[in-house]
Amino acid sequence: MSTLLALSLSAALAAAPVLSLDEALESARQQNLDLKIAQERFEQASLATRKAWAGYLPTISVGASITRNNVAAIIPAGTIAPVDITIQPLIQQGAQAEIRQAIIAPQLWAGIAASYKSVKLAELNTQTARRQVLFGVAQAYYGAAAQQEALRAQERLLELTRAREKDTQARFDAGTVTRVALLRAQLDRSRAEQDLVRAKNALAGLKLALGTLIQKEPDFDLAPPPEPQVPAQASPDDLVNQAIQERSDVQAAEVGLKLTRINKTGVILSYLPTLGVTGAYRIANAAGFTGQNETWAITFGASWTLFDGGLREANLSEASSRVREATVSQQLAQARVKEEVRRSKLDLENALANRSKAEEALGLARESNRLTDVSFQAGVATYLEVADANTSLTNAEVGFVSERLQASLAALRLLNALGSFESGSVRKEAAALGAKPGAGVSAQPQQQPAQQQPAPEQQPAQQPAPQQ
Repeated sequence: MSTLLALSLSAALAAAPVLSLDEALESARQQNLDLKIAQERFEQASLATRKAWAGYLPTISVGASITRNNVAAIIPAGTIAPVDITIQPLIQQGAQAEIRQAIIAPQLWAGIAASYKSVKLAELNTQTARRQVLFGVAQAYYGAAAQQEALRAQERLLELTRAREKDTQARFDAGTVTRVALLRAQLDRSRAEQDLVRAKNALAGLKLALGTLIQKEPDFDLAPPPEPQVPAQASPDDLVNQAIQERSDVQAAEVGLKLTRINKTGVILSYLPTLGVTGAYRIANAAGFTGQNETWAITFGASWTLFDGGLREANLSEASSRVREATVSQQLAQARVKEEVRRSKLDLENALANRSKAEEALGLARESNRLTDVSFQAGVATYLEVADANTSLTNAEVGFVSERLQASLAALRLLNALGSFESGSVRKEAAALGAKPGAGVSAQPQQQPAQQQPAPEQQPAQQPAPQQ
C-alpha cells in the first residue's frame, strides 16, 4: 500500500510543469500587467511628436451650407449691371474650402524638439519599470525555489523522526529506554509534522506571489535557479561608472534636463513674430456685385505680440527654475546610484562572508551529529543527547540556508543597481569592465553542501520564507 502511495505521489510530482528562471522572466515581460500598463502609457506618450507636428503641418477644412432667407434681394438690370444681380437669394447655397500653413512659427520649433525628448523620456521610464518588475520576479523566484528545497528537506526530516519514534517505541517496549525518551521522540515527530505544514503553506504563498507577477497558475515546480554572476575584478568606481552609463533612470534625468532647457528656449522664441499663409475658395448660388459665383483668396498674415501683461516674463522665470530643478535632480540621481551600487557591493561581501561561516558551522554540526548517532546506536549516548545534536544540526542548516539565500538576494540587488534587469538577464557580463571571460564571482558556490543527500541520522531543516 505504501509503495502504491509513493508511486502515485511520484506521478503527481512528475506531472507538475517545471518553470525555469528564464521562462519566468520571459513570461513577466510578456504577461505582467504592470508592464502592459507601462507599455500603453509609452504608446500614449509617443503620440506627442505627431501632436507637435500637427501645429506646423497644413490644415485643410471644407464646409457647405443651405440657408432659407425670408426675402430675396435682387438688383434689376439697368444702369448698374446689364443683367439682374442676386444679392440674397431666397434659398442661399454655398460651399468653401480653406487651407492654412504656418511659415515661421518659432514657438512650434521648440515644441517639436521637446516632443522628441518627451518620447525618449517615456521610453526610459518604461525601461525603469521593466527593470523593477523583472527584479521583483527574480527575487520571488529565488525565494520560492529556496522554500521548495526547504520543503523537501522538511519531508525528509519527518520521515526521519517517524523512523526514530518507531525505533524508540521498540526500545521502550524492550525496557532499554525510559518513557521520557519515548515522549521526546513523539514530541519531535509532532513538531516535524507541524513544521511540514508551515513549509507547505509558505511555499504555496510564494508560488502564488510569483504566479501573480508572471500571470500563471501556481501549479508548477521550480528548477534550481542559476547563480547570479557579478563582476569580479571591477572596482567600486568602475561599477558606479557602468551603472551611471546603463541605468535608465539616470539617463531619464539627463533627458529631463534637456527637455526643460528646450521648454525654456520655447518661451524665449515666443517673443518673435509668426508668419502664416491662408488660402480660401468659395462657391455660392449668389453672384454678388462681382457677378461670379466662385471666389478665391490667398492671405499672408503676420502677428507679433509686443506685450502680454508680463505672462512671458513669468513663464521664462518658471522655465529657468525648472532647469535648475532638473539640474539638481540629475545630480541627485547620480548620487543615489553611487550610494546604491557601493552599498550593494558591501552587502554582498558581508553576505558571502556570513555564508562561509555558516557553511563551516554546518560541517561541524554534521560531524557532531554523526558521532552522537554512532554513540546512540552503540548504547553509549542517550536519546536526549541525540535530540540536542539534532537540534544543533537543524539550527546550523537553517543558518546556512538562510545565509545562502541572503547571498543570492544581495547579488541580485547589486545586479539591479547596475541596471542588469533592463535587458531581462540575471547574469551581468563583465567584459565591458575589462575582466576575463568567466571571471565573475558567484553569489553561491558551485557545490553546495546543503544540496547533498543527508545521512539517515541527520535532520534537514526548514528554511524560513525570504523577506522581499
